[in-house]
Amino acid sequence: MNTNTAVNSGEDSKRSVEIEPVKVIARYVNGKVLKGYTLDFSPNKQIFRISPSIDEHSQESLKIHMLDLKAVFFVRDFAGNPLYNEQKHFPQDKQVLGQKIEVTFMDGEVLVGTTVGYAPQRLGFFLFPVDRKSNNLRVFVISAAVRKMRVF
Repeated sequence: MNTNTAVNSGEDSKRSVEIEPVKVIARYVNGKVLKGYTLDFSPNKQIFRISPSIDEHSQESLKIHMLDLKAVFFVRDFAGNPLYNEQKHFPQDKQVLGQKIEVTFMDGEVLVGTTVGYAPQRLGFFLFPVDRKSNNLRVFVISAAVRKMRVF
């Protein structure tokens, strides 16, 4: 038996998976906006942390309470393009994965996309925007911040 192989295979099984920080914009129900990076977001947890820096060891990370939020936007970049007019209609000739939905928030903002995990009793659900060119890759919508939801 090759002892190097045994040691290496043991080390491989103990390796932790490295999680890359993701860019998020937390939008509060009161209108406040917080941009930064997160390593610990989970749709099943009430709290996660956002750091203004990509440095995962930043002392500046803030604790975010999900119930204070309208939604968490997972974005391509923080600036986006304020002049871009996001598509709000599904293409007629393309099949989509998931349930087509339109979400209207309490503040009147409307998002259109698909979801695979909507359940009204849960804290929230992921919405994947219909517009593939959107700055939003996905949005975690907080159910309590929704005024109306329409299923297509």
